[in-house]
Amino acid sequence: MPGPSRLDLLESEAVHLIREVAAEFDRPALLFSGGKDSAVLLRLAEKSFAPAPIPFPVLHVDTGHNFDEVLDFRDRRAAELGVRLVVASVQESIDAGRVAEPGGPWPSRNRAQTVTLLDAVREHGFDALLGGARRDEERARAKERMLSFRDSFGQWDPRNQRPELWNLYNGLIHPGESVRAFPLSNWTERDVWSYVERDRVELPSLYFAHLRKVFERDGMLLADNPFLDRAPEEVLTERSVRFRTVGDMTCTGAVPSEAATVSEVIAEIAATRVTERGQTRADDRLGAAAMEDRKREGYF
Repeated sequence: MPGPSRLDLLESEAVHLIREVAAEFDRPALLFSGGKDSAVLLRLAEKSFAPAPIPFPVLHVDTGHNFDEVLDFRDRRAAELGVRLVVASVQESIDAGRVAEPGGPWPSRNRAQTVTLLDAVREHGFDALLGGARRDEERARAKERMLSFRDSFGQWDPRNQRPELWNLYNGLIHPGESVRAFPLSNWTERDVWSYVERDRVELPSLYFAHLRKVFERDGMLLADNPFLDRAPEEVLTERSVRFRTVGDMTCTGAVPSEAATVSEVIAEIAATRVTERGQTRADDRLGAAAMEDRKREGYF
């Protein structure tokens, strides 16, 4: 008989880590943005404890610049699963003077999420956060262990990583410290979509080809939205596009596409040679170490 498939092995590894986090930590939470990776992570958490409910809340750091489709999906999935949804608001952090509103042609609030996230960790006492980051997305994420230690300031030191031999995880932390756990570390974008197809994981409609008004800026197609001021030469056109990753409307680019089904998206991914963040996330173009700098400060 044939052995387990690659997806079977990846699922088993992810479920093992999710259960380890639930067993070893007092107050874990699952980071849920409504994107494809967090949707798969939520499904894995559901399967990890079925038929019991997911034993921890889901946390979304809401920048205030999200796509409506994603927020609707987030709220509906949380309600369907009966999990507690904790929303940490970047806008509230700005109003309180905790962070400044970014300006310029790329007014992304992504970096501002760090303060909001760390404030939520302290307020709710979270000692472990499960996230959907993958090593193939970006070079800083490739350095991170599946169980990533954060100090009492929420900061990450890539030189202070604990060994993970034979899927044994060291979850020992002192008061005030925490960890980030990444069950999808060894998955690729194609693995995620293959799992979406196999397990029939629902995703926001943004991930599939649809007609949308977009304009071009620095080689990226940005959706028409109220948070970006267009220059006179940045003309709106209606095109068939989809999104490979979902973030703020201010920094997430669309790609021209006719892929309207999961199988068509998988075929499209197989032909590309650029990661989704490298192609469609403006905040990752700020410098070679942009993501690592944010992670050192306490970013996801």
